[in-house]
Amino acid sequence: MTGTRTFFVGGNHKMNGSKSMLESLCTGLNEQVEKKDNVKVFIAPSYPYLDFVNNKLDLNKIQTSAQNCYSEAKGAFTGEISANMVVDLGIPYVIIGHSERRNVFNESNQLITKKTKYAISLGLTVILCLGEHLADRQNNKTEKVLDSQLEDFKSFSADEWKKIVIAYEPVWAIGTGVVASPQQAQDTHVYIRKWIAENVSKDVANQTSIMYGGSVGASNCSDLSKQADIDGFLVGGASLITNDFVTIIKSATPKTF
Repeated sequence: MTGTRTFFVGGNHKMNGSKSMLESLCTGLNEQVEKKDNVKVFIAPSYPYLDFVNNKLDLNKIQTSAQNCYSEAKGAFTGEISANMVVDLGIPYVIIGHSERRNVFNESNQLITKKTKYAISLGLTVILCLGEHLADRQNNKTEKVLDSQLEDFKSFSADEWKKIVIAYEPVWAIGTGVVASPQQAQDTHVYIRKWIAENVSKDVANQTSIMYGGSVGASNCSDLSKQADIDGFLVGGASLITNDFVTIIKSATPKTF
């Protein structure tokens, strides 16, 4: 099987933003982003602004993502939003398993798997975040950590995997200004693709887009995007700055397999 993997560029706004800032950002992105084959762009604002942003963006070029969702359709879960609500707003993406959800809010691998399976069942595309801490990298435990985070996904079908985009984000590079070198990122992406080939199938491995995240900016995106197994970027702070985010989007380099 041959084809071209989709290159995803996503902006994770985390707990940042305001209506005025987002209106300006959406206007700038609508004007400057050009639609390209095999490239998909999205931004993930904070929950209160999801519908606002979804109505401001030119959805033919840029789409909206939720930053998280829960594993149940509805109920007594104060502060959560359900995948059903995301779907109801017409939003196609949701980020699940971000390191801040894992480490600040203590979400387990099992919960992340459950949330992913439910979101996929409703037709959402899940941006599934993986990544190791600095101590894991220094002690050569990166692969062991990734194995544990992916373990429960062995049971997912090929059709379910079609709705998963991996985002590899080394925790030591998120918001620190420290970026994995292009070779470090490439090597880890190769390992993740190898894991999918061995535990799911070679076809799924070839087709699965693997984004990189961790202090991606306008100055380093070009070198990273050239790597054979980097299929996109999950961008933090730089996604709040229109010109920087546009530069990152323009660096998109879809890969054939």
